[in-house]
Amino acid sequence: MAGLLCFAAMAQPNTRIALLKYNGGGDWYANPTSLTNLIAFCNTDLNMNLHPQYDVVEVGSAEIFNYPFLHITGHGNVVFSAQEAQNLRNYLVAGGFLHVDDNYGLRDFIVAQMKKVFPELDFVELPFSHPIYHQKYSFPNGLPKIHEHDGLPPKGLGLIYEGRLVCFFSLECDLGDGWEDQDVHNDSQETRLKALRMGANILQYAFMQ
Repeated sequence: MAGLLCFAAMAQPNTRIALLKYNGGGDWYANPTSLTNLIAFCNTDLNMNLHPQYDVVEVGSAEIFNYPFLHITGHGNVVFSAQEAQNLRNYLVAGGFLHVDDNYGLRDFIVAQMKKVFPELDFVELPFSHPIYHQKYSFPNGLPKIHEHDGLPPKGLGLIYEGRLVCFFSLECDLGDGWEDQDVHNDSQETRLKALRMGANILQYAFMQ
């Protein structure tokens, strides 16, 4: 876990972020263009030094400790083995950050699996005053609504370990769809910009907290 002590991502050229691959049959590979577009946006608008391509890592792999930021998405089932849950816990406790983006249908699965990772913690809704909504870009009303899903207001949920936000869960929002190439979902440029700005906030918060 010593590698996590070097997570000074804003200062390290070509820092890489990763997409988390999980078992259970869910489509962990959903939104294939989203992270690439978010990285490009962050490099341009926030002067980050992120490598232009993201990597794919498995939950149980020691390779997750090479990345300051992990992203997980999908619509379906997620299953963590006991070893995978412990590996992810070790990563998060040591300083890593996980962003979970519900691509519609992920909530029940991911909540149950993250309970394996942190049995002592529950997801809590973050107040609109939380710093994650007020990095370079201000979102005074919390997460932007990108896709309708069930028509419910978006929620930003968090797992807080010893005072530190280690996992941010964007729900009823679908940021990843907003990050995708414009012709994938035909979202307006205004909608895509909101999604990208919120994504940039999440990355900036993860690297600077």
